[in-house]
Amino acid sequence: MKLLIVRHGDPDYSIDSLTEKGWREAHYLADRLTKTPADFYYCSPLGRAQDTAKETMERLHRSYEVLPWLREFQTAIHRPDVPDRLMNCWDWLPGDWAEVPEFHRQADWLTHPAMEEGNVRREYDWVISGLDELLLRHGYRREGNLYKVEQGNNDAIVLFCHFGVESVLLSRLINLPPMLIWHGMAAAPTSVTTVVTEERREGTAYFRMTAFGDTSHLYANGEPPAFAARFVEKWGNPGERVD
Repeated sequence: MKLLIVRHGDPDYSIDSLTEKGWREAHYLADRLTKTPADFYYCSPLGRAQDTAKETMERLHRSYEVLPWLREFQTAIHRPDVPDRLMNCWDWLPGDWAEVPEFHRQADWLTHPAMEEGNVRREYDWVISGLDELLLRHGYRREGNLYKVEQGNNDAIVLFCHFGVESVLLSRLINLPPMLIWHGMAAAPTSVTTVVTEERREGTAYFRMTAFGDTSHLYANGEPPAFAARFVEKWGNPGERVD
């Protein structure tokens, strides 16, 4: 089985839709996805993800199923450097998280006081439970850190969603703490991450990521990837986001 995790196009968060650039990105994404149609399509309930999927679905004469847990991963915490206001749990400064041992361990990252205060575990469990139920629907049952194959298949499944929740999905599939993905990787708008089952022994599967954040459909059309999900590469660079 193959999962294609697609981040929405360049967002206009003020209206939960896409910028003009985001609509172009969604068009080039549709060029790509319609060449190799998938078997199943699922989408976040948020507008920017649904607008990203719109042209692909129209051109394929298909529809997606909305899954509530594919919405952006939304939990509020008191980040160490801004204790006076709430921030998303996935947006920390490197100096505040990189030296914290539990953030590097899948079993422990949710025990950090900031994560406990923000009830991050409740949101995380909701998302991974939804993912496990979806995979079971398609023949793969979670058991420990592996999957029992109840009905192996070569289905292709597309998930239109958001970078924050994409990182949570990947953390479940390949057993990494999401802090390492949230901060060590950046999936640009309309990027495609591909994860496939690996069944080297009959009845047992693991997931392997074969491509992360692929934006080749943008480069093929002379469209540079948007800077969303990234921060300033060199201190002082003009126009690059600091916080």
